[in-house]
Amino acid sequence: MEQWFHIMEHSAEHEEQLMSTVVNGTQAIDRASALLIDILESATPPALSELSRTHEIPKSTTSRMLSALERQGLIRRDRNGAYIAGDVLSTFARSQNHDSVLVARMHSVLEKLAHLTGETANLAVSSNSEMKLIDQVDGHYLLGATNWVGRHIPYHASALGKILLAYGVATIPMGRLEKISSKTITSRTRLLAELEVVRKKGYAIIIDELEDGLVAVAAPIRENDGRVVGAISISGPSPRLTPKDLAKIGETIIEEIHLNQKNNDGKIGAA
Repeated sequence: MEQWFHIMEHSAEHEEQLMSTVVNGTQAIDRASALLIDILESATPPALSELSRTHEIPKSTTSRMLSALERQGLIRRDRNGAYIAGDVLSTFARSQNHDSVLVARMHSVLEKLAHLTGETANLAVSSNSEMKLIDQVDGHYLLGATNWVGRHIPYHASALGKILLAYGVATIPMGRLEKISSKTITSRTRLLAELEVVRKKGYAIIIDELEDGLVAVAAPIRENDGRVVGAISISGPSPRLTPKDLAKIGETIIEEIHLNQKNNDGKIGAA
């Protein structure tokens, strides 16, 4: 019995130590977060001593927290040794700004394409291992009107994704290509051949590859130096859009993007 009480006492002490570690870890995260927010919101870059004094944290502890944030790329030091936003946050900010500018510049193209075809028009950019849809204009049909904005879609199963793969904006992910619908391309060899066709035609088509009954066609958006920075698509149900329709719409998308860029001196406002 005495041994059992000893085991229970030891277990309780161990649990208290774990809880203490968790609490201390949470406090450290809270403090580091407060330091980061202060650095980002300061009118002038703060130095170590100022941050230590403002947050009432010992200078040695403040230094360790700042070093951790610096290692993760969240902050860095300027030429005077003060702290400013790091490369990770700067890159993220540029990316968000680029998306906003692209949406502002190309939204009128989506509107025109949706009006001409009656189908849904989408705008997408590359985002790590999947593409990201950042703008949409619905057509006038109820069938097929799905909100895609904010969704991340596998490159290999979408017309937009094939454009980004074909022009080197994204790369085919490592590992097995997921089969999403009955006609999703899961063979790398076949996908590479498909991307070659995309480059020759200038547009990409999917039929039942992302979802059974869904078809789409997409074309690239280029910067004035030729770089592809995004893609625009028209999608709808297969009974309404035949392969011949998709090819014709693909050419129309190319023409409308070209006209938009011509009217804007060949620029889409990419950072």
